[in-house]
Amino acid sequence: MTVTSPPTATPTGAPAGARPPRPRRTGRSWKGWGFIGPFMIVFALVFLAPIAYSIYLSLFRKQMIGGNSFVGLENYQQAFSDPQFWSAVGRVALFLVVQVPIMLAIALIVALAVDSGRLYGSNFFRISIFLPYAVPAVVATLMWGFMYGTRFGLVGNINDAFGIDLPNPLSPDLVLASIGNIVTWEFVGYNMLIFYAALRVIPRDLYEAAELDGASQLRVITAIKIPAIRGSLVVATIFSIIGSFQLFNEPSILKSLAPNAITTYFTPNLYAYNLSFSGQQFNYSATVAIIMGVLTMIVAYVVQLRGMKKES
Repeated sequence: MTVTSPPTATPTGAPAGARPPRPRRTGRSWKGWGFIGPFMIVFALVFLAPIAYSIYLSLFRKQMIGGNSFVGLENYQQAFSDPQFWSAVGRVALFLVVQVPIMLAIALIVALAVDSGRLYGSNFFRISIFLPYAVPAVVATLMWGFMYGTRFGLVGNINDAFGIDLPNPLSPDLVLASIGNIVTWEFVGYNMLIFYAALRVIPRDLYEAAELDGASQLRVITAIKIPAIRGSLVVATIFSIIGSFQLFNEPSILKSLAPNAITTYFTPNLYAYNLSFSGQQFNYSATVAIIMGVLTMIVAYVVQLRGMKKES
């Protein structure tokens, strides 16, 4: 005689083998917007709204009679044929091509030296390299500007002490290199910290395996460390490109010390600033700003794509 056991019940009371009840659909939850809502409001006010207003201004032109009138893309056509605008763009492009690789190379070398563990007083050295980044750009530019002076600054004191005639760093031929020196002094520590943080997360097992294989320190750097921090190199390069196209503080402050070397259109940002606040050409200034924003975005995006391809 066989005895069949009764069907076991699931925790919900349904017999075994029965389909679980479908979860009841609830209305769409808006709780997530409660968390990101304040950020989106601030983002729209301080980021999207100024861009939209700048685009709006760039489509108008102030006339002698009738005030602002809609001109469409005429301001953009004027900018693309403006020799002063393209002179400013070429100047920052040259600055980017020369200054950014030098700055990133110095920052990478310093980060590798600190990470090697063979540098005496590495903590003090790391803080000393990073310290210039904590100095405001205005203070740093004024400090270097007075050191560049041939009559009252460090260059002038060296000329008087040794009886030599060093070239004026604020001359039209050297002022761009002098600005590059200031920017490099300011941001080497910042980029060094990015590279150093990336180096610290590399697994130590890779170094031990390389040591067992007899790899030299140079081989470890080229085969392990630099490939491992390629993402950080791309990020630092993008930040540096954006900063180069936004060059404004240094030439603006040095203009009072070198009025003959730094023109009103020395950089695109300085050109837009002078158009707006000195020439009262708000519409054309907004046009220059929009073009530079798009150009910066394109260059940064291309660099990011190339970096991602190399990393993959």
